[in-house]
Amino acid sequence: QVQLVESGGGLVQAGGSLRLSCAASGRPFSSYSVGWFRQAPGKEREFVAAIKWSGDSTYYADSVKGRFTVSRDNAKNMVYLQMNSLKPEDTAVYYCAAEQSWGRVKTNPAYWGQGTQVTVSS
Repeated sequence: QVQLVESGGGLVQAGGSLRLSCAASGRPFSSYSVGWFRQAPGKEREFVAAIKWSGDSTYYADSVKGRFTVSRDNAKNMVYLQMNSLKPEDTAVYYCAAEQSWGRVKTNPAYWGQGTQVTVSS
């Protein structure tokens, strides 16, 4: 089992920045790839970004490419999502999720956090 807790959400104006954190506990975190997902009201949950267990590969949804950066610190069991140039359409609950398979982390990860709200005002 891997337990995940997100933090860092909040209210920010369009054009601003936020950094989300995902703290992990449980099984050796360094063997898990981590994905970030989001769900806006009335919409399906969508993939945002992912980072491989080793930290040497990342992948982004087109909608956030060039604005968001995912990183990790395995020594601290932490994964981060730096969000810059935020837009109102980025408003959503953001979740981190962990999965040992790099392929599956972007589609169907096994472990999920509880989510953190990000609201971008225009």
